[in-house]
Amino acid sequence: MKKKRKAGGASWMDTYGDMVTLLLCFFVLLYSMSTVDQQKWAMVVQSFQRETASETMGTPGQGTGLEYNLSDSAVKPEEITEEQVAEALSEIAEKVEEYTAQNNMKQQISVSQGEGYVFITFQDAVFFEGDSYELLDSGKKILDVVAAAIKPQGGLIDELRAMGHTSQGSADKANNPETDRFLSSNRAATVTVYLQEKNIVDPDRLVSVGYGQWRPIAGFNTSEERAQNRRVELMITGINPNNMESSVDQYFTTREGDAQAEE
Repeated sequence: MKKKRKAGGASWMDTYGDMVTLLLCFFVLLYSMSTVDQQKWAMVVQSFQRETASETMGTPGQGTGLEYNLSDSAVKPEEITEEQVAEALSEIAEKVEEYTAQNNMKQQISVSQGEGYVFITFQDAVFFEGDSYELLDSGKKILDVVAAAIKPQGGLIDELRAMGHTSQGSADKANNPETDRFLSSNRAATVTVYLQEKNIVDPDRLVSVGYGQWRPIAGFNTSEERAQNRRVELMITGINPNNMESSVDQYFTTREGDAQAEE
């Protein structure tokens, strides 16, 4: 007589089916991970790096992280070369010079380049009306070109410094210090804010300075000379691969002074 099978007993097929289902889910998960959009993944990683950097901003010498962004890819400091930095600065200078030539603005914009930096001078009328620090539409257009030239090289930029200058109004009398200093500082800050909103370099690498009338490049006797003195300048310095202490790091090191050395 055959033995009756006990009711409620789990068949081995049930266990096998569960195992196959789990394996299928596992391989589907692996496949989905292998097809992640690389650009979106890079954006996610970058966002975490920026959050981490912002949390450590209070630490002297910490800067904004251990990697610089170069043409949408992360490059470690030890991989940066002098040739890369020089080429990046040259490309920035060439693009601004090309725009200047195409728009017949050589009288209003001048570009010079030295070892490790690019220096751009904008005549005051390009950006602002007299005694104003409200950026003109023509100035915004030019700064858009400058920002577009800098952004692909942003990871190789150490500092972008905007400098505002006024001119003495008459040959024999200095300007009112309060009006003079505030106007030049506000103009430099206005340019800096506009560039910061373009997200071309980390904000801690942007600096604005107002010199007032005190660094003239011409005299004060004629209107032509005074017009030359009224200007905004951008100095773009590249990272020094031989000394990876950035301008931000140098600030914190200088701030500590001898106190750090005595510890």
